[in-house]
Amino acid sequence: MLALVTGGAASGKSEYAENISMSRKKGSLIYIATMMPYDDECHKKIARHREMRIEKGFHTIECPYGLDSIKSKDITKDSTILLECISNLLANEMYNKNRCRENAVAEIIRGIRILKDKCENLVIVSNEIFSDGNKYDADTEDYIKNLAIINKELSIMADEVIEIVYGIEVRIK
Repeated sequence: MLALVTGGAASGKSEYAENISMSRKKGSLIYIATMMPYDDECHKKIARHREMRIEKGFHTIECPYGLDSIKSKDITKDSTILLECISNLLANEMYNKNRCRENAVAEIIRGIRILKDKCENLVIVSNEIFSDGNKYDADTEDYIKNLAIINKELSIMADEVIEIVYGIEVRIK
């Protein structure tokens, strides 16, 4: 089962995705964290969030890019994986000097397909950033376009698509 959970900033999508993951757990519960720590504040935030997830039974795998690099030994067929979040993953793939910006979308989709084949349940969090109507510089527009492409592809692959709007669940698929 693949579930895509989207929503705006601070909409409640992360908590919702955690709850879905915990409710569907049969085997191990894995949290793939994609935030790249750039400073002390990021490191503290990551440590605090990791500590909060331990009480929920998540085993955390830090993977800011290269989903295909996650070792099979970390995931069993009955695992439930929560991948948070696509927007961070895309930024890391596009803007990290060790990654290939031109292949970012294809690499992310390929990595998700690999993960989906390895586990029982895959819950993916992404962001809805397409509604503000603002015009951005070419680099930001490219990022937004790529996130839209990924979200569209994930919604096609997904068994469920849920948008969280102000903490309210809106089932799309």
